[in-house]
Amino acid sequence: MTLGAGLAILIGLIVALLAGSGAKHTAPPPRAATHHHPARTTTSVLRSLTAAPIGNLPAAIEDSAVATLPDGRIALLGGIDSAQASTAGVGIVSGGSTQLHGALPNAQHDAEAATLGPQVYVFGGGQFSSYDHILRYDPATAATSQAGTLPAPASDVAVTSIGDTAYIVGGYTGTSFLDTIVAFTPGTAPRIVAHLPAGLRYAAVAAAGSRVIIAGGTLTAGLSDEILSLDPATGNITHLGHLPVPITHASAVFLDGRVVVVGGRRQLSGDQTSAILAIDPSNGSATTVGQLPQPLSDAAVALSGDRIIVAGGDNGTGPQTQILALNPRT
Repeated sequence: MTLGAGLAILIGLIVALLAGSGAKHTAPPPRAATHHHPARTTTSVLRSLTAAPIGNLPAAIEDSAVATLPDGRIALLGGIDSAQASTAGVGIVSGGSTQLHGALPNAQHDAEAATLGPQVYVFGGGQFSSYDHILRYDPATAATSQAGTLPAPASDVAVTSIGDTAYIVGGYTGTSFLDTIVAFTPGTAPRIVAHLPAGLRYAAVAAAGSRVIIAGGTLTAGLSDEILSLDPATGNITHLGHLPVPITHASAVFLDGRVVVVGGRRQLSGDQTSAILAIDPSNGSATTVGQLPQPLSDAAVALSGDRIIVAGGDNGTGPQTQILALNPRT
C-alpha cells in the first residue's frame, strides 16, 4: 500500500466516525419521548378507579345527604333505613368506621348537603312532603339550626359548591319538577341564578373549576343522558355532551380533572348499575373508569383526600351498609 493510499483510507475512517457521532446526537433514544407522556406532567388525569371495601355503617342507609368535613371525615345526614322509613340520624364516617353524632330536627331523606367554612348546610329533603329549609349542622358540637329557606320546597335535589357558595340543582316540590339552580352563601338569602332546560330531579352534580357540571337525572318524560355545564358568573347553561346511557339517582365528585359519576339507575325504578363513569369537563366525553362490587344507586358519595368514599346506597333489594373506597390510577 502506498503512503497516499493509506492517508486516503485514514481520512475516510475519520469522516465516517464523525458522521456516526453526529447521527447519535440528531436521533434521540426512544426514552426521550417519555418527557411528553401525560403521567409526567404536573396535572394528573384520572384513568381508572378500583373499589375496595373498607368497613360497614352501623345500619343500612340510602338517600342520605352527604358532605366532606374540612378534616376529611364525611357526614351522612338523614336518609332511608332498612324499614323504608326516613331517619334523622347524623353519622360521621372516618375511614371504615362511623360514629353517630347528633340528629336533624326531623326525619328526612332526598336532601343534599355542602360544607361551607366549618359548617355543613343541608338543603331541602322530605318525608311525607318536601321541605324548604336550609339547615346548618355544626360538626364540632353536633348542634343543628335553621339557616335559611329555599325559594320553594325541594326534595330530590343535587348540590355542589364553589368557594363559599352552594348550588342547589333542580328538585321536586311535592307536586312539580323544579328547573331552578339556586345559589346560597351563608349570611345571605338564597337566590335563583339559572334555569335548566327542563325540570330535573336526582341529577349527578359536581363542580369542575369555576363551572357546575350536571349529568343525567329524571325528567318528566323519563331519564336524561344529557351533560350540562353552568357558568355561575353569567347564569349560562350549555350542552356539553351525553352519558353512554340515561342515568338517574347517581352521585358525582370531581377528581383528577374528571367529574366521576358513581352508580345510579337505568330505569325510573330499579335497574341499578355498577358502572363508574368519568366526564371530561372540557368536551363532555364520558368513559367507564371502573366498576362497583355490586350495582348501586342512591349512595352517599364524597371525596376524602385522594379517594372517593361510597357509603350505603340501594343495590335493588334495599339499603346497604357497606363502605367502599374508590382509589384512582392516574
